[in-house]
Amino acid sequence: MDWSHYRFRSLWALRAPRAAVYTALEQAEDYPRWWPQVREVNPIDERSGTIRIRALLPYDLVFTAREVRRDPMAGVLEIAMAGDLEGWARWTLTSDGPGTRARYDQEVDVSKPLLRRLAVPGRPVFRANHALMMRAGQRGLTAYLEAV
Repeated sequence: MDWSHYRFRSLWALRAPRAAVYTALEQAEDYPRWWPQVREVNPIDERSGTIRIRALLPYDLVFTAREVRRDPMAGVLEIAMAGDLEGWARWTLTSDGPGTRARYDQEVDVSKPLLRRLAVPGRPVFRANHALMMRAGQRGLTAYLEAV
């Protein structure tokens, strides 16, 4: 087993229509406005940018995100990631009554040297850190969608 390889899935129930959620999620440069752990998003071009995240633990992860799929009809947004995280992430949105169910899937290898050295003892802490970040993202997006 590669202890630096992670698969994550988060499910968010949001009280906003799918189109509104999709619009918010496709505008990655706005994530720092509503997702506290997304510290910076710096566009490189129309399909890619550099992202810096930091959750509870005292380290930043920096990676380049490149758009792989943007499909509003299917409700799918997918990126490829390179840098401290190597892999991919995908949002899949489905209508759920008047609201939206947002599923976030991510499969990555951590390439940041310190985190690789701490892979075995740190794995449960890193997974918990990710879970806390995702919960904060759901709360932030909920508040953002209610405000717009």
